[in-house]
Amino acid sequence: MASAFLFLCCLVIFSLHQVLGNSKSNCADEFECGGLGAMKFPFTNSSNPECGLCRFDCHTKPYPNIVLGGQNYDALVKKGDFFLVSDPKLQEYLDSKSCKSFNRNFSFPNSPLISFQIAPNLTLYRCKHSHDNTIQKTNDSFFKDFDRYTECEGFNVYYHHPNKTILGNTSAEISGKLPEHCSLVQLPIPLPTPSKPYAGDLFELLTSNFLLYWELSKNCLECRAKGGKCSVGGEHEYSCFKDVRNLTHRRTTWFMVATGAVLFTVGLLVLLFCFREKILWYKCLRFWESNAEDHQKVEEFLKNYGSYGLNRYNYTDIKRITSHFRSKLGQGGFGNVYRGSLRNGSQVAVKILNKLKGSGEDFINEVASISRTSHVNIVSLVGFCFEGHKRALVYEFMPNGSLEKFIYEERSNSVRQLGWPILYKITLGIARGLEYLHRGCNTRILHFDIKPHNILLDEDFCPKISDFGLAKLCMQKESIVSMLGARGTIGYIAPEIVCRNLGGISHKSDVYSYGMMVLEMVGGRKNVDVGVDRTSEIYFPHWLYQRIELSEELQLPGIMNEEENECARKMVIASLWCIQTDPSNRPSMSKVVEMLEGKLDSLQMPPKPYLYSPSRTEQQRHEDRWSISSICQYPEAEADDEN
Repeated sequence: MASAFLFLCCLVIFSLHQVLGNSKSNCADEFECGGLGAMKFPFTNSSNPECGLCRFDCHTKPYPNIVLGGQNYDALVKKGDFFLVSDPKLQEYLDSKSCKSFNRNFSFPNSPLISFQIAPNLTLYRCKHSHDNTIQKTNDSFFKDFDRYTECEGFNVYYHHPNKTILGNTSAEISGKLPEHCSLVQLPIPLPTPSKPYAGDLFELLTSNFLLYWELSKNCLECRAKGGKCSVGGEHEYSCFKDVRNLTHRRTTWFMVATGAVLFTVGLLVLLFCFREKILWYKCLRFWESNAEDHQKVEEFLKNYGSYGLNRYNYTDIKRITSHFRSKLGQGGFGNVYRGSLRNGSQVAVKILNKLKGSGEDFINEVASISRTSHVNIVSLVGFCFEGHKRALVYEFMPNGSLEKFIYEERSNSVRQLGWPILYKITLGIARGLEYLHRGCNTRILHFDIKPHNILLDEDFCPKISDFGLAKLCMQKESIVSMLGARGTIGYIAPEIVCRNLGGISHKSDVYSYGMMVLEMVGGRKNVDVGVDRTSEIYFPHWLYQRIELSEELQLPGIMNEEENECARKMVIASLWCIQTDPSNRPSMSKVVEMLEGKLDSLQMPPKPYLYSPSRTEQQRHEDRWSISSICQYPEAEADDEN
């Protein structure tokens, strides 16, 4: 009986395969590419160049080749939306300190369909050398704050050394007005670490290994979601084609799929009953093999990139560092945090990760994000542990813990209240840290989970942004990022993340979360007081807006003098700008820093956010829900509603 069912299922599946195979194009959904594993659109192989936007030669040794701008590069590891790539030819030039190194430009052209960027990178300007002193003086004047390399025949190279502070024009400001005999070149540099800062001459500063990031355009993503194929025409115009054959066979294949699914399910139930012991063992074996493969991929990534400049600990080390998890500091969205001590006596905080997706994308995400940061207002990552399913992150220890235990009125009496000078200092420090993430790194980092719980305070109450588990890396010039689901914490999530009709998701989403957090710091309470009677529900930002609008006193506790009152009003006005419903009305974090450091008289009154209302009756709340849901497109929620 089991054999008959098995034969029938195989027959139906074979027939279904024939029907579906005739209705599809020659492009496979996935293809194997050497050590990179399974690849899919937008990538393709040499056998089917028309099936993707970027071609791989998967048969080259020792690594597959990716073809970009007519050049071949070794693709070492793939993880998420980036690759670890190597340029052997560039390494040959760097080893011999050849000026041919500056012929290898990694500034890849952007397409209406897909864009690439390397990180980290160094921007150089190659200017033809001339015996005409006038031209030479013009070059030196134009690049007056730049370092200069003059050992190449026929041209000079100007660049900003990463260890030096930029005083004059930045690379972004001068790229659009270069002298006609100068050209821009981008070459990769390694990630700096405290133990290995940038040093040496220009050739020792460069590297042949780099991270290559890619991102599909919004139009192409929408085209693919509708079953189409995106391409670029001869006039460099975007187009989206539908596969007519798939449309004509849709009804027939649906019937075949339904029939095959029913028969297959019946046959599978019979097989499970007859061979339940063997099948259970087989499933366990396959599960182990799948996890082993995922583990190997993460190990390759950490070997080539993730562990660069970081200490790697085994789980035994973690237990020793934390004295077998004796002192628990707190609990976050991804696991518990324990106090620990290194062999040299340094105090650390160890976060044990226990809520990871798949093969550890959140773990890799945090390592990759925070490893490339170095700022007084960003927490430092000392090391990590990756041992099977046991994963941990080791951070510098913050004696005063998180901000949330200092700012709410319901905090215990054992925690002292922060004065307005310290609150203002914390507000400004967080703004500077976010400004660095958005503009100070070669690759822009969007945090997506700014809240008091993720702001740590050192012994001097200097704030440091932590927990990059939800962060997203994007290109420095990218204004809008793609995101499949909502991410963040309820109460701090920007409206456009859950209501996509309000605008694109960008660094302005962090600005909104920052504004909501600062308003809670100002009021010492949650912005929406859900503990009071429903008919008298209070929306705190609305209350503050009314008092600022009418030039009334804020009536906030603890203000002792006019200087503290001015600090409080600047914090409120800047925050009200940050929580504007329309992302285009929100300031950048650079502008927020300017507001906080400037004079109160220079601040303009922000518009009133329109999605929220103050005290609402039950009927009004019902109407609000309908008015908001009518303009929102709700994605799958991945939000953390911890707070």
